[in-house]
Amino acid sequence: MSVRTIREARAKRQKRIRGHLAGTTERPRVSVFRSNRSIYTQIIDDVAGKTLAAARSGEVEAAGLDKSGVAKKVGELLAQRALAQGIETVVFDRSGYLYHGRVKSLAEGAREGGLRF
Repeated sequence: MSVRTIREARAKRQKRIRGHLAGTTERPRVSVFRSNRSIYTQIIDDVAGKTLAAARSGEVEAAGLDKSGVAKKVGELLAQRALAQGIETVVFDRSGYLYHGRVKSLAEGAREGGLRF
């Protein structure tokens, strides 16, 4: 499978998922992007079209952690920033990735940090 078809397949899954869920003012959407080295996440209000909070792997202390451990720390950081803005309940958008590995670790970290989804 070539790189182009892998990206096209993810874009197709992403579009299908977004048809089912959207972030509102009451329950904003947590969007995830992962590259080979990093993981990025943001909380988005789709009604207003604004990013309310964001976190990335470059902002956490990664010494001695594997990529899943770093993702968990990013989830905890995102939850901390969301709770500071009064956001407690969100909708999780895995952005076409499998709910496995780093994406799952990020979600678990966000839940442990206090977000509900």
